Amino acid sequence: MPASLLDEQKDAPLSADISFLIQALLNMLAHETTVAVQTVLSQLIDGKEPQITIQQAMPSLDLRQRQDLIRACSLFAQVLNIAEDVHHERRRQTYEQNSEHFGRTSFNHVIRQIQQQKISTTELETTLQQTSISAVLTAHPTEVQRQCILCFHRHIRSILNERNHPQHPHSKELQQQAEAIMLALWQTDETRHFQISVSDEIYNSINYFPLSFFKAVPTLYRKLLCQLTSIYPDVSLPNVITIGGWVGGDRDGNPYVNADTLQEAFSFQAKALFQHYRQCLDELHQLLPLSSRRVQVNSSVLHMAELSPDTATAHKEEPYRRAIAYIQTRLSATEQQLGLQPYNQHYRLPFYRQSEEFLQELNHLARSLQENGSALLSEGKLADLIRSVSLFGFHLMSVDLRQHAAKHTEVVTELFVHADLEDFKTLSEAAKQRVLIRELSTQRPLYSPYIQYSNNAMRELTIFQTAARIKNDYGETAINQCIISNAESVSDILVVALLLKETGLLSINNEKPSSRINIVPLFETIDALQKSVDIMNKLFSLPWYRAFLHSRNNLQEIMLGYSDSNKDGGYVTSQWSLYLAESQLVKLFAHHHIRLRLFHGRGGSVGRGGGPSFDAIMAQPAGSVAGQIRITEQGEVITAKYADPTNAERNLEALVAATLEATLLPPQNSEPDNQIMDTLSASAFRHYRKLITCPGFIEYFLQTSPIQEIASLNIGSRPASRKTLARIQDLRAIPWVFSWTQNRLMLPAWYGFGSAVTELINQDSANLQRLQQQAQHSLFFQTMLSNMDQVMAKADLTIARAYVNLASNQEAAHTIYSMLADEFERSKQALLSILQRQRYLSDNRTLARSLALRIPYLNALNWLQIHLLQQLRHQPDNSELLQLIHLTINGIAQGLRNTG
Repeated sequence: MPASLLDEQKDAPLSADISFLIQALLNMLAHETTVAVQTVLSQLIDGKEPQITIQQAMPSLDLRQRQDLIRACSLFAQVLNIAEDVHHERRRQTYEQNSEHFGRTSFNHVIRQIQQQKISTTELETTLQQTSISAVLTAHPTEVQRQCILCFHRHIRSILNERNHPQHPHSKELQQQAEAIMLALWQTDETRHFQISVSDEIYNSINYFPLSFFKAVPTLYRKLLCQLTSIYPDVSLPNVITIGGWVGGDRDGNPYVNADTLQEAFSFQAKALFQHYRQCLDELHQLLPLSSRRVQVNSSVLHMAELSPDTATAHKEEPYRRAIAYIQTRLSATEQQLGLQPYNQHYRLPFYRQSEEFLQELNHLARSLQENGSALLSEGKLADLIRSVSLFGFHLMSVDLRQHAAKHTEVVTELFVHADLEDFKTLSEAAKQRVLIRELSTQRPLYSPYIQYSNNAMRELTIFQTAARIKNDYGETAINQCIISNAESVSDILVVALLLKETGLLSINNEKPSSRINIVPLFETIDALQKSVDIMNKLFSLPWYRAFLHSRNNLQEIMLGYSDSNKDGGYVTSQWSLYLAESQLVKLFAHHHIRLRLFHGRGGSVGRGGGPSFDAIMAQPAGSVAGQIRITEQGEVITAKYADPTNAERNLEALVAATLEATLLPPQNSEPDNQIMDTLSASAFRHYRKLITCPGFIEYFLQTSPIQEIASLNIGSRPASRKTLARIQDLRAIPWVFSWTQNRLMLPAWYGFGSAVTELINQDSANLQRLQQQAQHSLFFQTMLSNMDQVMAKADLTIARAYVNLASNQEAAHTIYSMLADEFERSKQALLSILQRQRYLSDNRTLARSLALRIPYLNALNWLQIHLLQQLRHQPDNSELLQLIHLTINGIAQGLRNTG
């Protein structure tokens, strides 16, 4: 590693951790691998060129040795990642402890800025009451690692944390523990040999709550409240941030999601939640043996104590314990009522009809403690439980419904057919709107339980009917959103309104609608983003829809698609189209006096909207946040951000801080230059579209990337494409981006940028200076270039060129590769010129250091993958080769991070 990337003093603990982990790994490998494998690893550690090392070694390695080499390289990348993460957290804590200044992503920093701006208590309180932030966990398949592997990673992290404690710097016991975990990792399959199911995905998403959220979320709120009241003593902290989910309700392109999976999701969620509540109540029972001889107790607590099934003599004078036993019994009765427990006639107390009743009785406990000299005991565990119940209710996390617009239309078409109405699908857009408003203005139903509909229609209708039951059972907030993928017209939105009406989620009284669910159009493609303002303007002009919004607190949520807009138009055009759409939607909503909430459908990779969330929020157009924001979290990003309570707390805090800063503080940067960005975007779009429509390009992509092998990986329940892998428009954005990361081109994050900048400067040389000024003063442009910088630093054209040899038509493949390589060089030069730097990541030493550590093993995995793909092309039915390739895909993904 270049010495410039290491700070001898600051990075000394990192170097020590790396040495500790690598030694443990080498000790384990010495017993588990052959001398041949160990020799290759030694050469990589000593800095020998990975390409030469792998090419020389491969011919003499048998199948098992190749597998061992791949696994070993992957393990090196994994432990280096862990060491980096621990060091990053250590440096952050040191900075906060030793500095008078708080990090810019901290809540404390933002609150102090708000105070400096002389924002009043009333204005801050009003903003907090209207703030709604949600991190939404999706099941989009980019997390290649199994949960058991991630568990081992957490164990290694805990060993490093313990090792860094002053009492355990050189513990032999810790060394043995590390070697034991390495051995367990080594002897555990990293890839799944089975297709992951929706049930597996539900379980995996829920698992993050006992892992981190149950601890991190209430701890975060306590921390935020303490910091808030230290400056604004009279301000309370409402529920400003929540965790949401898609798993079990996202049907778009996933034939395995239906009403049963939606019901299963809430059953699983509630079981995990009630188990947590029981544990918290057990702890409170141990904490509050307060004697009525020593304390006074409010009448509400005495009433619960009198009804308590706890009649033990030892607890006779302990009213809080008896009251808690009463609450525990009612909670158990509620579990039974929801079908989470078998019937037990022991539960004779009434169940809680709503979580608010449970919350009220917990508040009775807290109030009694506060009013009778035990206020300190109302804090901590009881306060955390009260906050948890107010956030999680009985449902844990709200689950969104999502389906493609065309699927909704098919159902309504069938309803019209059976009702002897118009042939809906053939109507013009104006006619569709007219007949939909007609049906939405009457209580008369279209759906009849006595008619036999197609399986597809019943599948959709049943999921809405199930959603209504779930809201009745688990609470109104259990399901709040119905998202329409590929929304392209007003009728796409009204169609969903009709389905809500026909399934009991929307009622009509005196021709006025009242909905229990928000309808959320998802604008995904470049064309849809450009039309979004016109669509919403027409929708808001409909009196019926304005009445609908009135029933939803006059709030309209819009979801923006980062992934498909990038696949459709390239990175520059996608980013600029999203920015323009947001800016114009802000003005439109203000004109119609409607509240806007944007839902950002971001992925982990830059090509799918990834990058630091704080910077992404701050780079939004003025007025587009306004205290309301939702962001998807998916794949390996969920693990990176939320698998550890400390990380989860920090990342959620950053979302709160960014939202409040973007809402309350004046912008610290200038708006982007529309003229320059319009020209840049149009040019980048033209070059990008020329590439992806180029004859032979799709064949090039399919043959020079492991897309086919990725499609066969068991990393998600959803298929890799809607119809076929042979058309870009049918290919999902996730495997599209994932494949370009594997062959190290990273194409979705830069293609078209270099040519666009070159053209712009050729038109007027002064444009370079204008772009440089934009990079300094426009946070939107800064963030776009920073993300591009991070991704291009991970590209490797030497490796990418080697993948070209996998193509059947070498002449055509090399022609296309030359286009890619030339554009990459133009994009690199354009990026560095605008940033006025000599190399990538020159202002991000942490990331540069992290990447440099992993590069030898990452590159080795790429060369191993190339060699194996060449063999598989000649032996397509060789399952052993495919399994080895899956291992390389896994290893490369871990080495690169943010891959999908």
